[in-house]
Amino acid sequence: MSVNILGIESSCDDTSAAVISDGCLRSNVIASQKVHEAYGGVVPELASRAHQQNIVPVVSEALRQAGIDKSEVTAIAFTRGPGLLGSLLVGTSFAKGMAVGLDIPLVDVNHLHAHILSHFIRKQPEDPVPDFPFMCLLVSGGNSQIVVARSPYDMEIVGKTIDDAAGEAFDKCAKVMGLPYPGGPHIDRLAAVGNPKAFRFSKPHIPGLDYSFSGLKTSFLYTLRDNLREDPDFIRNNEADLAASLQATIIDILMDKLGQALDRYPVEHIAIGGGVSANSGVRDAVADFCRRKGVRAWIPERAFTTDNAAMVAAAGYFKYLSNQFCDLSLPPYSRVTV
Repeated sequence: MSVNILGIESSCDDTSAAVISDGCLRSNVIASQKVHEAYGGVVPELASRAHQQNIVPVVSEALRQAGIDKSEVTAIAFTRGPGLLGSLLVGTSFAKGMAVGLDIPLVDVNHLHAHILSHFIRKQPEDPVPDFPFMCLLVSGGNSQIVVARSPYDMEIVGKTIDDAAGEAFDKCAKVMGLPYPGGPHIDRLAAVGNPKAFRFSKPHIPGLDYSFSGLKTSFLYTLRDNLREDPDFIRNNEADLAASLQATIIDILMDKLGQALDRYPVEHIAIGGGVSANSGVRDAVADFCRRKGVRAWIPERAFTTDNAAMVAAAGYFKYLSNQFCDLSLPPYSRVTV
């Protein structure tokens, strides 16, 4: 009999459900929320309300695409945290209610673990996956971490941001340029036709493997402020070069620490994950880095870089196989590290 894991993701502003059967992906449905674009960022109250509207049709569609009935679901994996608490409550409550109604096990998933384990989303049984241990550069709007994954359950953060995340730096700098939310994809698009050496921005000098992006944001803001005094059209006239220079600086910061981490923790496989891993420059830089270092690069499909339930189901499948189930009394949590 097949093991069918229903994954539910609701940590931020995307409602997603997916089905993994015997380790292979059968469906992955995502309902995105456009309402936040007008506010320049995610509004938690609006996000939780949208999740309430979306979660039933999204789960129903995921089961339909997978070709199974709810009675055939073996276990439910859900994102318990970290994330926006109101959004997590919707997904958590639905998962608990469905598990009780079907009398099946419940598996709680760490959202960051899920991003790291997104490389184990298989569409066919023979699809390749990383070997343990591997190193993952986890970069998103809320997190920038270097993680050594020794098993699906043993992960060590060896470097992390001490202030802002790389994704936040992309979005905040894009916002002061007047670009729409989310700004990261717009920076990526403009950077493709800009000069990455046109402007120089401050790079942090943080000891060890930790990151910092607050100084970069300040440096970027001051560059705009000083040049706008002399040329009110400075941003419009230089937006591609500004984007390219910003992206190049962020990538340099990320790759410098990744190189140091590889020296300290030699592995043969390096992966990237999180929303920023959709950035073209980051993907190219990691692929080039791995070629030079003689290690295998794992670059996820863009569909699995942003928040999605396929990665939750993949992480949940590992926990299900090891009988790591969740008690119904456990609440969601907004903050946690790997």
